Amino acid sequence: MKPLLSETQDSDSLQTLGRASLQIIHDLKNQLNGLKLYATFLHKRLEKGDRPADELETVNKLIAGLDRSASDLSTLVQYCRPVEVQKQPGVDLQKIMRGEVSTLTKGTRATDALFGPMVIDAQPVALSGAFDPVALAEAFKSITVGAMKLRHKKKDDGTLTIRLRREVSERKTAAVIEWKLLNSLDHDPFRSFSGSDEIRMSLAAKIVEAHGGSAERRKGILWVSLPLK
Repeated sequence: MKPLLSETQDSDSLQTLGRASLQIIHDLKNQLNGLKLYATFLHKRLEKGDRPADELETVNKLIAGLDRSASDLSTLVQYCRPVEVQKQPGVDLQKIMRGEVSTLTKGTRATDALFGPMVIDAQPVALSGAFDPVALAEAFKSITVGAMKLRHKKKDDGTLTIRLRREVSERKTAAVIEWKLLNSLDHDPFRSFSGSDEIRMSLAAKIVEAHGGSAERRKGILWVSLPLK
């Protein structure tokens, strides 16, 4: 029988696998960029040749698909690397969330990212602490867009309620943010890589955890907790 690996050997093997995976992702991204270059050149040739509209549409879809794939690979590269947060004192989580919701709502038609209105239900209490505002803004955006798309898959195009509250226990005080979905989900989007949105939500969970918080699915709720000081 093959002998069992020690914890040190197992850790070294995982690190080696991680470095190899990261290099493969980089190579794939470079190949996609090359394909996009050729596709863009083809698109210009078709435009000059007065080709049928369906041919141009096909090439446009090809370019869009290559862009999405390259973006997903870039997110995977970010996920593979350690998250480094630049914390600032007095960062207001409510302000970050309201800013992201406002931006996403205004950009709905252009991005086709959202499928309905959003409402923020926030307690009238301060949710300020030492956080990285840029990193958390990106994380909140990824979770919000992912939540809207999950609702759309469940044929629910109604209002998405995002609840912000303070949770106090004997050990800590935390800010809790909840994105209310339907009664259940088929999988945990914070621990999944089954699509573009899940990849970004997994990275968002990693950013939350880098702040000492946690992100998880609780039945029909996407739940995030961040420590307040």
